[in-house]
Amino acid sequence: MGETSSIVSGGLLAAAKNSAATLLITGRTRLELLGNELQEEKLHALHLLLIAQMGAFCLMVGTLLGVLLLTVLFWNERVALLAILTAVFLAGGLAFFITLRHFSHRSRHLFKTSLGELGEDIRQLKGAAHNEPGTD
Repeated sequence: MGETSSIVSGGLLAAAKNSAATLLITGRTRLELLGNELQEEKLHALHLLLIAQMGAFCLMVGTLLGVLLLTVLFWNERVALLAILTAVFLAGGLAFFITLRHFSHRSRHLFKTSLGELGEDIRQLKGAAHNEPGTD
């Protein structure tokens, strides 16, 4: 009797250790995946910021040079021209602000891959729990 209970407890202890090790390995893999996704999101945000800054600078310089050119070409109507261009640029700035606000509130599904993998792990664990033979 004593030998059988020690074999059974040893088998259960080994199975518990294996399950714990598997759980830790899975957790580590998921954390590494999460870290990769964080790095990817950071690089994406920096890339967008750099492109936006370069575009804003070029548009600003081009706009200033265009206004200067139009003012020189239409010198006699410079006050009306500057008033019209001011209204156009303010309207354009407002439109860009509204667009930026729209895109900043749009939800990006962060950690989509990690959440999908965790969902798959849960599904497999539930499937394994249902397939275990019952102890009689």
